[in-house]
Amino acid sequence: MKRLFYAVALVIAVAASAFKPVAGIDWKIAGGYSVKFTAGEAAGIFKELKGTISFDENNLNASKFNVTIPVASINTGNAMMNKHAKGTDWFDAGKYPNITFTSSKIVKAGAGYQAQGTLEMHGVKKAITLPFTFKKAGNGGVFAGTFTVNRTEFKIGEAGGDVSNDIKLEVSVPVTK
Repeated sequence: MKRLFYAVALVIAVAASAFKPVAGIDWKIAGGYSVKFTAGEAAGIFKELKGTISFDENNLNASKFNVTIPVASINTGNAMMNKHAKGTDWFDAGKYPNITFTSSKIVKAGAGYQAQGTLEMHGVKKAITLPFTFKKAGNGGVFAGTFTVNRTEFKIGEAGGDVSNDIKLEVSVPVTK
């Protein structure tokens, strides 16, 4: 009976060791990141970005982004515009303090990648695909992407007017292991 028990235990141990946990490479967001936006006459940056990035070029199934931009970090270079952008007519930073993106899938696309997931702004969640590239350098690398979102789909401001409905975002995020 002991032999049978040990034989079964050995088979279970060997079978279990064949299944390695699937994990991406965890990256830390380094200083020097850039989140720029332009929308017609309005332009600026978000000064803060935080979150977790797990990305492995050889194992995209284990890769995941979960990033947050605090709305209060908006900077247009004009104090009055900043206050207006954070106010209830636009982003309403008091009620909706963060912009978040959480990926559900990352795929190879041409010379780069696409992160499919959910973007949440102003209390509205939308499925979105964000194109990006990754350039590895030593113990780090840089994620970069350019994409457009329609602010009215997220109920930010009124349609039309001086500010374009389409907001172009240019993101560059240096990372380290």
